[in-house]
Amino acid sequence: MRLRRITARRSPVHGKGLFALRPIAAGERLIEYKGEVTTWRRASARQQSAAGHTFVFGLTSGRVIDGSRGGNGARFLNHACMPNCEAIEVGDRVFIYALVAVAAGEELFIDYGLTVDDEVTEEVRAQYSCRCGTSACRQSMLSAGQP
Repeated sequence: MRLRRITARRSPVHGKGLFALRPIAAGERLIEYKGEVTTWRRASARQQSAAGHTFVFGLTSGRVIDGSRGGNGARFLNHACMPNCEAIEVGDRVFIYALVAVAAGEELFIDYGLTVDDEVTEEVRAQYSCRCGTSACRQSMLSAGQP
């Protein structure tokens, strides 16, 4: 019998988050980000969540994994500017790995590195404001390279 390693529960950062139930080693694969692989257009049309809150994971192919359709707990990963996990894309699949050792009870984070096609205005920045609270917080879930 395999013990569960992670669980989704209320997060002090934002909504729900994913948390370690036991110590996790650096480099350990934790979960696959699951959902329907579809187009941005289709996923955007279905979005009914609050601004800045989404279950869509962009792929390099230009398609997305829509975690709101057949997704799993990975959709609750929150953003942090100094994440303890990373997402690795393999074809149309995304796997979450621990970057560092994670203690039981710690929340798991990835850097969303979001990009927007439109001009990045103060309104857009506010929509994607970061809540991680780390000392290196860049105040935004947008990619560090986004103007």
